[in-house]
Amino acid sequence: MFANLRLTRNPLMRLAAAASALWLAACEPMPGTGAGPRIDSGAAVPVALLLPAGSGNSGEETLAKSLRQAAELAISDLDGVKIDLRVYNTGASAGTAAAMASKAVDEGAKIILGPVFAESANAAGVAVANRGVNVLSFSNNTDIAGGNVFVLGPSFPNTANRLVSYAASHGKRRILVVHEQTTAGEIGAKAITGAIQRSGATLAGTASFPFSQQGVVDAVPGIAGRVKAGDVDALFMTADTAGALPLLTQLLPEQGVSPATTKFIGLTRWDIPPATLALPGVQGGWFALPDPNLNQQFQSRYQAAFGEAPHPIAGLAYDGIAAIGALVKSGKADALSRSALTQNAGFVGVNGIFRLRPDGTNERGLAVAEIRNGAVAIIDPAPRSFGGAGF
Repeated sequence: MFANLRLTRNPLMRLAAAASALWLAACEPMPGTGAGPRIDSGAAVPVALLLPAGSGNSGEETLAKSLRQAAELAISDLDGVKIDLRVYNTGASAGTAAAMASKAVDEGAKIILGPVFAESANAAGVAVANRGVNVLSFSNNTDIAGGNVFVLGPSFPNTANRLVSYAASHGKRRILVVHEQTTAGEIGAKAITGAIQRSGATLAGTASFPFSQQGVVDAVPGIAGRVKAGDVDALFMTADTAGALPLLTQLLPEQGVSPATTKFIGLTRWDIPPATLALPGVQGGWFALPDPNLNQQFQSRYQAAFGEAPHPIAGLAYDGIAAIGALVKSGKADALSRSALTQNAGFVGVNGIFRLRPDGTNERGLAVAEIRNGAVAIIDPAPRSFGGAGF
């Protein structure tokens, strides 16, 4: 019996998908953009938090609340740094996000944290670009990164780099990329092929399929045939649990592809939801995740403080405040400038170490996990510094 391929998408899945083509253009750097307004580190520094509240969508309201509470938790952890957190609701509208970003700067904000969705983050960045204010968005869409806009969300290129590098160093150098024919699938495949080129591994080819159950069924024999030709060490898949992953990992072994010899690697989290871990086809598979020890500490502290579990991306708000606090603590008037934000040493947040790159993207220290007997086993810990393993 085939696993069900769910085609419906929660609105919050926009976090992991590319934005509309109308909003894919990055905010182009401008002379002086991102210089950052001068601050008085001895006084409370105004920080604008742009949230997706106000749309009436219950999922987005829950997300907004969780991001706000995570930011408040981070502020309570700052040692000797004062942050004046000012919350602005943008709903799901890019136009409102631009208006709120301008309003926040008019009211004295020295830096903007948020918004969540790519089109809103892009619009907010454009709105304040000529005023020298930087935007630390919660998006993971690297297409909007650049100029004064940074993305804090875990990105496909960062995950692909970590996994391909690990695979290549452990004998899995000939990698076949398998992706769905969707925007997110194409972007994911591009990230993987780029990582393969940078790592010195070999691209054994690419295979794609229409995003439908029949599309997967029809594509699997060809993928299996390519693997059995003898020059493929690993299959790197962009599929997630809500999409084709259950069906792919069921049908490929039935077609003679043994995960024991051809490693299955995932670009997405294979432990969310936890039921995925029980799938026979993912046993032995590799995926990447944030530092589990630090993340668990955050989960526990958040639960104790607010009586509920945080949203899966709430930690990004904590990380943003942690970075801002660390910079303000330096006592420099230009602490929130582009050069300060992109310091090579990076920062430590609840998801582990991270740093912002001059192109607006980020690098995060990720652990590599293997699924063993229905449980997550860390086979390569997340690095604790950018000079450590994994970088």
